[in-house]
Order: sequence, then structure tokens, then C-alpha cells
Amino acid sequence: MKGPFGLLRGTSDPGLLRPAIARAVGLGVLWLVLAGGNPVDLAPGAVAALAATWVSLQFLPPGAVSVRPASLAGFTFRFLRQSVVAGVDVARRALDPRLPLHPGLVVYQTGLPPGPSQHMFTTLMSLLPGTVPTGPAPGSGLLIHCLDVEQPITAQLAAEEALFSSAIGWKQDNG
Repeated sequence: MKGPFGLLRGTSDPGLLRPAIARAVGLGVLWLVLAGGNPVDLAPGAVAALAATWVSLQFLPPGAVSVRPASLAGFTFRFLRQSVVAGVDVARRALDPRLPLHPGLVVYQTGLPPGPSQHMFTTLMSLLPGTVPTGPAPGSGLLIHCLDVEQPITAQLAAEEALFSSAIGWKQDNG
């Protein structure tokens, strides 16, 4: 592994230079936004952006995921909408004792391959109110704890997974 400073100069993989620069610039811009553009923060921001770029290239190499901006925007919009709808539903159920809860576990068979894509999806799943991935199930399944197992949980997760797969540019092989 090259250190963060060897990343941008003299790299032996020319296909790595472009993604490294794009990530470094993106992370640098993020630093500027978060730090408020204070000139005193430029040097630490540059170091942080280079270190974060190096780490991101180690854990998510270029080509592992191919983000599609239009699909990502659609996924983000649906995710935010679903989060609000589910959050209101959870709050309503928590505040009104007459509304029945049927907590339990369901198995969701994901089409995503084990690894970073599946981990990203389960992380996003855990952010949706009312569902928490608890671990693996037999096969390619995930064990999901739900507040109400009588809801169409697996259908909702399948729709989320399809949008997520499109956003990261992954196509499921149905053959």
C-alpha cells in the first residue's frame, strides 16, 4: 500500500490517478464546506482530504461501485420520503396504544453480492424507521427485525434494493 502522499505522485497504476484526484477534490470541497472556508483550515483540510482519499481507495477501489448520478438522486428522494413516512408511522404507533404492533423477524433474500455493496445497503436499511438488519440468514438472506411483520417489509426492501442497485450501477444476473 502506498501512503497518502505517494498516492498522487508516481503511482504505478495510471487508472488510479483520475479517481484519486476526483475523490481528493471532492473531499477537499467537503472539508471547505464543513469548515466554513476559513483560510486557517486549508492546510489541515488538505492533509485530511489526502488521508481520506487514501483510505477510500483502500476500502472502495475504483470500479467496485459505479455511481449513477440520476439514479442516485431518485434513490435519495425515495429514501428521504420513505424515512419520513416510516418515521411518522413509527411515532403514531408508539403514541397510540390502540394501534397494534407485531414485532418480529423476517428474512429478506438480497440479490446483492456479499461485500461493500451489501454492507452499504444494510447500513441504509438500518436508517429506515421500523427495520433493523440483525445479521445473516441462510443463503444470501438477511435477518431483519421489524416493528410490524404484517406490513409488506420484503416488498419495500426489494424496491429499495432495486433503486440502490441502479444508483451504484450494479445489475443482478437473473440467468
